[in-house]
Amino acid sequence: MSNRNDNNNAFLLHLSAFFGYIFPFGAVVGPLVIWELNKRKSEFIDQNGKEAINFNLSYLLYTMILGLSVVPFILRIALEDFQHLDIFGIVSVGSLIGILAIVKFVLIIVAALKANRGEVYKYPLTIKFIK
Repeated sequence: MSNRNDNNNAFLLHLSAFFGYIFPFGAVVGPLVIWELNKRKSEFIDQNGKEAINFNLSYLLYTMILGLSVVPFILRIALEDFQHLDIFGIVSVGSLIGILAIVKFVLIIVAALKANRGEVYKYPLTIKFIK
């Protein structure tokens, strides 16, 4: 079981992923710093920290892969001297990245609320970089 202070720290640990909207790689660095400072104090914070960091690293990887998938569309436009704009491909990939961003936002809020209640939230489709 966790105490109220641990719940609050885990809550802030999950919400610190929103630093990614302010600083490059802030979504990974924020939770990493909070987890590193508090992981020895509580097993509950350690578990939540691992989940948050793994989720944010996974999300970063998924976003990079989607971002790289737009390169063929851009190359096609550039190689054909801008005569054939492949807007559909670029918009499709951009839409997928947008949907992924919305899902990330919702999952961070859900995880933070669960941590505040004393539960460890297991993010879906997360690669376990830190075990």
